[in-house]
Amino acid sequence: MARPIKSVKAEAPSREPPAGQAPASAQADVKAAAGLPEAAWQYQLDLWQRSILFLDILRERANNMLAHEQAGLPPLLHFEYETVLDARRFKHPANYALLRITACGSDHWEECVDEAKPPVIILDPRAGHGPGIGGFKRDSEVGMALHEGHPVYFVMFFPAPCPGQTLADVLHALRRFVEEVSRRHKGTAPVLYGNCQAGWAVTLRSADCEGLVGPAVLNGSPLSYWAGASDANPMRLAGGLTGGAWIAHFLSDLGDGRFDGAWLAQNFEDLNPANTLWDKNYKVFANVDTERERFLEFERWWTGFYFLSREEITAIVENLFIGNKLESGEMRICEGCVADLKRIRNPIVIFASHGDNITPPHQALNWVPAVYPTTEALKAAGKRIVYLINPHVGHLGIFVSASVARLEHRAILESLGELETLKPGLYEMKISNPTNDPDCRKPQYSVAFEERKVEDIRFDYPRAEFEKVRKVSEFNEHLYNTFVSPWVRAAANPMSAAWLKWAHPMRVSRYLFSEKLNPWMAGIAALAPWVSEQRQPASADNPFVAAERALSGQTSAALDAWRKARDEARESVFHNLYR
Repeated sequence: MARPIKSVKAEAPSREPPAGQAPASAQADVKAAAGLPEAAWQYQLDLWQRSILFLDILRERANNMLAHEQAGLPPLLHFEYETVLDARRFKHPANYALLRITACGSDHWEECVDEAKPPVIILDPRAGHGPGIGGFKRDSEVGMALHEGHPVYFVMFFPAPCPGQTLADVLHALRRFVEEVSRRHKGTAPVLYGNCQAGWAVTLRSADCEGLVGPAVLNGSPLSYWAGASDANPMRLAGGLTGGAWIAHFLSDLGDGRFDGAWLAQNFEDLNPANTLWDKNYKVFANVDTERERFLEFERWWTGFYFLSREEITAIVENLFIGNKLESGEMRICEGCVADLKRIRNPIVIFASHGDNITPPHQALNWVPAVYPTTEALKAAGKRIVYLINPHVGHLGIFVSASVARLEHRAILESLGELETLKPGLYEMKISNPTNDPDCRKPQYSVAFEERKVEDIRFDYPRAEFEKVRKVSEFNEHLYNTFVSPWVRAAANPMSAAWLKWAHPMRVSRYLFSEKLNPWMAGIAALAPWVSEQRQPASADNPFVAAERALSGQTSAALDAWRKARDEARESVFHNLYR
C-alpha cells in the first residue's frame, strides 16, 4: 500500500548568520568603523582647506575696505550715473548730491525709460554706512524702478559732512533736488523712495513740499521711536541706559566735530550677537566654495563707514531717538520752522517686516495713530496711508533682498496709479502670489488694498517712562555741554580724531586680516590659489561634517540665549530706573 504523503510546511529561512559570521547590523557597524579613518582624513583635509580659503576671504575683505577708503569711499552703485546737483556748492552746503541713473550694463536710459511715468528719487540711509544699498546690484530698488520704465534718480552723500552741517541744511538740499527733478520732467511730482533713516527725511520733505512730491515709500523707516517691545526692538532703550544724548555729543567732540558712523554700525551688530559673532562667518566657512562673492559684495558696503556732523547727530538723538518729537509735531528744523506731519498731503506707503529688529512695525506704524487718533480723523484730513508687512525678512533684506525687490518693490511701483485713486483712509496692501515666484507677472500675482482701522495699529508703550528718559537726557546734555564739552573740544584735534577712527573695533577687526598690515596673511595669500586648485571637499554624509554642523547650531543657540537674557536684563533695569 502506498504510504500517504505528509504535507510539509515551508519554514522561513533562518535569520541567524552562519556559524562564525557576525549579524548584518554588526557588519554595518564594523564597516562604518572601518571607514572612520578615511572619513576623518577627508574631513581634516577639508577643514584645513576651508580654513585657508576662509582666511583668504577675510584678507580680501580687508583689502577691499582699505582700497575703498583710499578711493574716497565712492557710492557702491551697480549702475552708471551722472551728477546733476552737488549740494556742497549750495549757499548752505551739505554733503549730498543728486545723481541721474543713466545705464545698467548695456541697457541705457533711452532704452528703459517711459517719460510718461513719474520719476523716482531713491534716498539711501545715512546711518553709519555709505550710499548704494538701494542699488548695488541689478535686482534692487533702482533696478526695479528702471525695469518698470521710471526715470530714476539717486541721492548720495559723501563720507565727511560739511563743517557745521545741520539737519536744516540737509533738508534744504533735498528740497532743491526734488525741485530739479520735477523741473526736468515738466512739473511731474516725483515718487520719493526712502530707506531706513532716509524715510523720515522723505517724510519731512513731504510735509514741507506740499504739491511738489508724489507718493512717498518708506522702507523700514522709524518714525515712532518710543514704540516697540523688548523682543522686537531693544535698541529703543539705549538712550535711557546710557544717560541720554550726551554720549553722542562726547564722541563727536572726540572726533573733532564729526561723529563716526562706525558706532552706529556697531550698535546694529550688537543687536544679534549670534549672527555677528558666528552665523554670518560660519555660513561662509561652511560653504567657502560658493559664498565668497556674495559675502564680499555685501561687505564692501557694510565696511564703508561715513561720518555725521556734531550738529546733526545731536539733533537726531535729541529729537528722534530720545525726544520722539517727530510724531508729536515738536521737532524744530530751524528758527521758526517746526515739522508737522499733518501737513503731508501725498499718499504714503509704509513697508515694514516682522523680522526687522531695527525698525519693527511698531516704529514704522505707530506715528499714524499718534497724529490721527481715529480712522475718522485720518479720513477727515484727506490722508491716504498704505502699509505692507513682510512676515520674516530682516531689516536690510527690505532694501537688498533680490526676491523682495522683484516682488514687493515691483508691486509697489506697479500700483502707484491705484494709490492715487484710493479714497482717504488706512489700507493694508496685500500681495497674493500663489506661484511663490518673485519673477511672476500679473495676473499670476495680484494686489489688493484692504481697508483697516487706525485703532488696530496702535502699539502701547510706557510713555511716562520715556518722558523721564527725555528729561534725564536734557539734564545730562546741559551738564556735559556746559562743563565738559569745552575741555574735550580743546583737547581734540585732527590727528587724535584720525587715530580714534582707525582704532575703532569695527575697522580693526577687518583690516587686521590684510597682508599690508599683518605679514602673516601674506602666507595665506600665497597658499590660497594652490589650495583652491587642489580642493577636495568632504562628502555631505561625512559624520564629522555632521558633527561640525551640529556644534555650529549649538553655538548659535547659546549666543542667542545669551542675547535674550541680556535684553531681558536691560528691559528690567530700564523699568526699575524710570518707573
